[in-house]
Amino acid sequence: MATPPFDAFRYAHAHRREVAWMSQNTNHLVPPQIVREAVEGALRERRYEGYPYASGDPELLDLVRADLGIPGLPPFLTAGGTESLYMIARALLGPGDEVVSSDPSYFIIHRFIELSGARTRNLDIYAPPYRLTADRVREAIGPKTRMILLIDPLNPIGSGYPREEVRAIAEIAHDHHLTLLNDVTYRDFSREPTLAAEFAPEETVTVWSVSKNCGLAGLRIGGFSATPDRVRAIARYNTNDLGVNVLAQVAALAALRSKSKWIGEVVRQTRANGERVTATASSVEGVTVPVHPSWANMTILDVAGTGLSPEAIQEEMLRVHGVFVRSGNYLSATHGGKFVRASFSNPPGDIDRFATAFPESLRALRARAMAPAAV
Repeated sequence: MATPPFDAFRYAHAHRREVAWMSQNTNHLVPPQIVREAVEGALRERRYEGYPYASGDPELLDLVRADLGIPGLPPFLTAGGTESLYMIARALLGPGDEVVSSDPSYFIIHRFIELSGARTRNLDIYAPPYRLTADRVREAIGPKTRMILLIDPLNPIGSGYPREEVRAIAEIAHDHHLTLLNDVTYRDFSREPTLAAEFAPEETVTVWSVSKNCGLAGLRIGGFSATPDRVRAIARYNTNDLGVNVLAQVAALAALRSKSKWIGEVVRQTRANGERVTATASSVEGVTVPVHPSWANMTILDVAGTGLSPEAIQEEMLRVHGVFVRSGNYLSATHGGKFVRASFSNPPGDIDRFATAFPESLRALRARAMAPAAV
């Protein structure tokens, strides 16, 4: 019987207490007592026994609106930003439509686009400046184009968009009457955070999340903001008609109330960690770091020069060292075999483990590859 392929996520979850989780851009730096105390209070009150207020906690919605800084565009709560992306694709796209996007990218969005009968026109960005440019977006627009996908900062590469580039792409969307889907999940880590809605409020749908900035990925809460008519159109595809998880709302409310007190230190430590990850990777023969410094809380490590597969590196680091990075195959159809992605909103101890695990794993894999085959 053939040995089943290694399931990295099953392994990592089974060993979650021993694993340095650097695979999914999750944030492990937010002071834990903030969320713990809020959720424990809600549990004592047995709030889980009843449905939440369907439209979302009014204070939470106000905090989201203030946090984004786009007061005229109401926020809508969903079970994580991913659910928003699905709803937007189903509501605003149809068979034959095209979306200007990129490769690499967060390909779950592309899958939702395809489920709507539309297709993506992927511009290859695996070269400087490792992001879309207004000129390339403009050239890619055709008669079937209905949307531009602008992920800023960009998962998985870690690149970001300067303010003037966001403005230029927003103006293209406005001039061509296109929807601009602006995914700003990693905005708090950006070196120049800019929302496209500032320049094209009628055309922009902004997707936000508290998974990464507030460290609440497992609670699944996020949403989108747009003009009231767009919100109504997209909300037709909402399946949470009785409201988003009440404990998730309690946690998000506590995090956003206190965010200004801790987000600066989270970003500072994240950037310091990114420097160490880059230095470690760059010291290994055959490895390069295409984007430095990262504008997000992750970066890609190009391992093409090592001759090793990203999947083998992922498995070796996880099994032997308990350090979980992500192979690039689900993030790029063209270049996924060249890189692993490492995220670093982690305690410094996790980065210490990475600094040992990454070079040792590559040495071990190279040694096995060079060993003579058994007779």
